[in-house]
Amino acid sequence: MLYLSDHGESLGENGIYLHAMPYILAPATQTEVPMIAWFSDGFARTMGVDARCLEARRAAPLSHDNLFHTLLGLADVKTSVYDTALDAFAPCRSAAPEVSALAGSAR
Repeated sequence: MLYLSDHGESLGENGIYLHAMPYILAPATQTEVPMIAWFSDGFARTMGVDARCLEARRAAPLSHDNLFHTLLGLADVKTSVYDTALDAFAPCRSAAPEVSALAGSAR
């Protein structure tokens, strides 16, 4: 499971409500959004995700630019548009087995 909010929201802090203030003026509650990841033990094991590594990197700055490449990496999608440098979890993932091999083993 991967959750990433599309924007922050001001809920009355310092008299500011809603969102979409100019970035230079917007408070952190509008410009910094949460990303939460949870992997079952089986998925983490199968896809080579190192939970300790992810925990150590949890403060690494990320942006929405990372989402597309991170999902491609987690799904082990092979495509020329995938950029490892934008995959937030790539440093914490060992080489995953071929997805087609996994699908075949479930039969």
